[in-house]
Amino acid sequence: MAPANGPIVRSFRFWLVLLVVVLIGTYLLRSVLLPFVAGMAVAYLLDPVCDRLERWKLSRTWATTIVTVVFLLICAVILLILVPAVISQVVTLIERAPAYLNAIQREIGSLIEMLKDRLEPATLERLQEALRGSADKVIAWITKLLGGVISGGVAFINFVALLVITPVVAFYLLRDWDRLVEQADDALPRKHLETIRGLAKQVDETLAGFLRGQGMVCLLLALFYAIGLTLAGLDFGLVIGLIAGFLSFIPYVGSLVGLFLSVGLALAQFDSFADVAIVAAVFFVGQAIEGNVLTPKLVGEKVGLHPVWVMFALLAGGSLFGFVGVLLAVPVAAIVGVGVRFGIGQYRVSHYYTGVRDTAGGEDKTGPEKTE
Repeated sequence: MAPANGPIVRSFRFWLVLLVVVLIGTYLLRSVLLPFVAGMAVAYLLDPVCDRLERWKLSRTWATTIVTVVFLLICAVILLILVPAVISQVVTLIERAPAYLNAIQREIGSLIEMLKDRLEPATLERLQEALRGSADKVIAWITKLLGGVISGGVAFINFVALLVITPVVAFYLLRDWDRLVEQADDALPRKHLETIRGLAKQVDETLAGFLRGQGMVCLLLALFYAIGLTLAGLDFGLVIGLIAGFLSFIPYVGSLVGLFLSVGLALAQFDSFADVAIVAAVFFVGQAIEGNVLTPKLVGEKVGLHPVWVMFALLAGGSLFGFVGVLLAVPVAAIVGVGVRFGIGQYRVSHYYTGVRDTAGGEDKTGPEKTE
């Protein structure tokens, strides 16, 4: 057995203390970390573009400047095109929400009337009471939510900081990215240098494959859903399509949320079941395209992040650290996933798994002893 104060124990103790300090620091500073984490994410995603421009004989500073300016211009154009339309549809949706809720209540009421003879009186009464109070509860919740957003000074300050500080952080990190990587590499323990480099490469491949690939999938799905729902004649199809597309970053969540929202609005808006079926078909077609074309081509099957693990990481990160935790969830999930696979690989070649211990004098069989 290794001594209680041996090198393995001391190393484990050091990394455990460092992990606890990082978690506590992230939790305490979560309200101010958002623009810095977002800037780091932008720099990571745009670094390959700068590397390509450098291969075209541009300096790192000029490459960073061009990439940052083009990125900001693209974001500004998208915001100028989408934000007015989205705000207009959201305002209209809030105004029409009571009418839509009443229409949905009428549809459910008609269904209850059809089932009246098959339901017990107590069950029927509970359903009717729930319907009578649902509209008022939903309207009160929406009003409270909007009031909190409007009066949330801290949220407004964080939004302004995100717009102002994130591009600055992204520019400086992008310009110094290679130098920062070299400094981190120089600080690695020499004894385990190649092992850590190999693990870091696997994490980078996992993150690059998932973030860049899944980001493109979300963008294409958002366009498909928004255009499809708008062509289907659904009011607020643009907003619902964008929400469903961008929420597709969380596996299965975007399509389910979009399906329920769009079908609910379609039931309140259309009188024909065929129109409702067309709206639902948009999401079924979108899921078929995502599963058979977009995800295999853009993300691939060797990313190493299981959808359930991604969902857990996003929900846990958001619950513990807010939006900062959501941004950090996928990188942390990638690191933990690579670490777990490495640990399992080491376990499978160790004597704990094989039953064979290497010693100076040969091999010591620790498996079942032979009996004569």
